[in-house]
Amino acid sequence: MKSSRKKAAKLAELGHERVFKIGSLDVSPENTSIYKPITEGDPATIRLRELIEKYGLIEPLIVSADDPPFIISGHRRYLASQMAGLLEVPCRVLLNVRRGEGKEASNEYLKLLAACNAQRIKSRDEILREEIVNVDPEKAFEPLMAQRKRKSKLKVEAIELREVPARCKISPAKFPFIEAIRKVIRTLEDILPLTIRQIFYQLLKDPPLKHASKPDSRFRGDKASYSSLIDLATRARHEGLIDYEAIHDPTRIDVVWDTHPNLASYYRAKLDDLLADYRRDYMQSQPNFIQIIVEKNTQETIIRPVAEEYTTPYQIGRGQDTTTPLYDIQKRFKESGKEKLIILALGDLDPDGDAIVHSIGQRLRDDYEIPEDKVRVIKVVLTMKQVKELNLPEWVEPAKVDSPSYQRYVEKYGTDKIWELEALDPEVEQDILREYINNVIDIRAFNHEVKQEREDAVHLAAVREIVLRTLREQINP
Repeated sequence: MKSSRKKAAKLAELGHERVFKIGSLDVSPENTSIYKPITEGDPATIRLRELIEKYGLIEPLIVSADDPPFIISGHRRYLASQMAGLLEVPCRVLLNVRRGEGKEASNEYLKLLAACNAQRIKSRDEILREEIVNVDPEKAFEPLMAQRKRKSKLKVEAIELREVPARCKISPAKFPFIEAIRKVIRTLEDILPLTIRQIFYQLLKDPPLKHASKPDSRFRGDKASYSSLIDLATRARHEGLIDYEAIHDPTRIDVVWDTHPNLASYYRAKLDDLLADYRRDYMQSQPNFIQIIVEKNTQETIIRPVAEEYTTPYQIGRGQDTTTPLYDIQKRFKESGKEKLIILALGDLDPDGDAIVHSIGQRLRDDYEIPEDKVRVIKVVLTMKQVKELNLPEWVEPAKVDSPSYQRYVEKYGTDKIWELEALDPEVEQDILREYINNVIDIRAFNHEVKQEREDAVHLAAVREIVLRTLREQINP
């Protein structure tokens, strides 16, 4: 922009002043594309008209050497002069600047138009469009393409595709089995997508025949039935009998970038969501810091709705390596300034799941120096009491003998059988979690925050309307 001003100053030195009749000048079309249209009803135009009526036009317009000349600087002054009833206006003609076509067109015309307006008070979108005028399109695109090229370059040889046997078609004898799977999906539609493990345990409640013509093929809690479920669910999805999106595997990460085809799409998306994601911290007035820890990422769709109801943080992880998760939790707890850290843990009833829960308090004490009386770890699910009361089916395989906690587990429970979280009905699991949260929080303080959020929403709706109206005027002047 600085170099453009220098060029403008140099060009201005070559100009000379003339008086032109009102109506003999042309407005630069580019001025409207860069700046907001100038209207007679604009307060700034009305104020300028009043000043011109009182003092005359003091500052001359700057125009090109075209015939007729185009206004480079002074569009508002020109309109205000017309409104004030002037018949002529003084102009400075830049002799070697033309907007014209072909060989007569000046390469500096657009940049000069922006430079001559550099001292105006402009809106953000006007400033943005000024900068766009001065950007070299080729140079701006180079780093974009270079980055994409680096990312897309294959560093290894691609695998050659080879023929594989076609999948077997599903026979009519398998349809009752498929219908049983579809029934589970319909029953649990509120927490979709489901994992194969979740479907497996639900089928055990009312086991279907895996093959309609074979009475001894009843679905069971064994490895063979689990494998049959995986195979049939896969084929049923490929044949359109089960929605692809009804089943997922949370252990496989799928990343899709949030992109837009153009600025208009981006603006629409952002304006639709503007100030619409406010969520009050319901836990801010609680005396203690509540944290949910879940052992399995397959539980995300079940735990998230409950945690969201209370705005309680939750963390999902697997295995004994809890260094980073516990570091994050203890950091948030210390920063909160609250009295105690209460951890609600959810995990399988197996040697590793049991050991992880019991080690959390010890790790917080030894690694992060949080006194024992400041931490309370509660096993929400699964417990042996819940297994017996709800008559939950065990997993198809026993506990792993090579687990460091195997012996302790067997001595404690008198069995090497294990039970998984998926064996619980999702709604039952949610109800249990809600009950535990309600037991450890100050309900009165919680209800006050919920009520306050409703009042916040009324105020926010009014502010959102004002902001949206202002932004739309800027984007669509």
